[in-house]
Amino acid sequence: SSFVDADGIRTHYLEAGKGQPVVLVHGGGPGADGYGNWHSCLPIFSRSFRALAVDMLGFGQTDKPDPATFIYSQDARAKHMIAFVEALGAGPVTMIGNSMGGLTSLCVAIRRPDLVSKLILMGAAGIKSQLPPALQPLLNYDGTKDGMRRVIGALTHNSYKMDEALLDYRVEMANRPDTLKALQATMGWVKQQHGLYIDEDEIRKNRVPTLVVGGKSDPIVTPAQIFRFLELIDNSWGYLIPHCGHWVMMERPEEFCAVCTRFILQ
Repeated sequence: SSFVDADGIRTHYLEAGKGQPVVLVHGGGPGADGYGNWHSCLPIFSRSFRALAVDMLGFGQTDKPDPATFIYSQDARAKHMIAFVEALGAGPVTMIGNSMGGLTSLCVAIRRPDLVSKLILMGAAGIKSQLPPALQPLLNYDGTKDGMRRVIGALTHNSYKMDEALLDYRVEMANRPDTLKALQATMGWVKQQHGLYIDEDEIRKNRVPTLVVGGKSDPIVTPAQIFRFLELIDNSWGYLIPHCGHWVMMERPEEFCAVCTRFILQ
């Protein structure tokens, strides 16, 4: 567990292993952070890489600027993540991002390809679409354990069962007063934008070799959206996992890490 100053934002990250740096960027749900989303993958990636699971702006133990004076926009997340990679002084890195973290990683690759050697988008936001009904428990999280169960149930395949200790951890993290304020501001921004996406012409600018991974049962980022990423990103590969939802890294960590490792080392 370490902290680094990323352009004035005290940024928390977990680190394991040695070698080529791989930055893991979690999604934007209540209670999300580097540990909660990547705890199963960190030990696996650390066998081959220097794995770094970062807490995004407004999440986990990273700073949470006051929403009264700070806009939790996608541009702010992208700028923060660029500053984080620069602060590591270890670039270029492989970036692996889920959901909101996927879009954030994509923005880094588009804006600063010198910092990113390879990109892995897993259940990544970015393609414009109607807000799916499955997002409602996340956008309207009520702070309760039952509310967190609804979030998990909406995002994952029905075969996935979260460990109770991890469930409690996510609830505790989500309900910290500063985290709750930042999450409400983040989700409020998403609602105002009617989704979490960037212009398709921007996505076409990505020239970093990209692997697009998704669960075939993902109700948030559907296979159609994954194929659209593949159409827009010229230098891209795809991998779909059956009977799997939005949290591939938690539902199928061994398979996910194996596919990512092969792609990074090829």
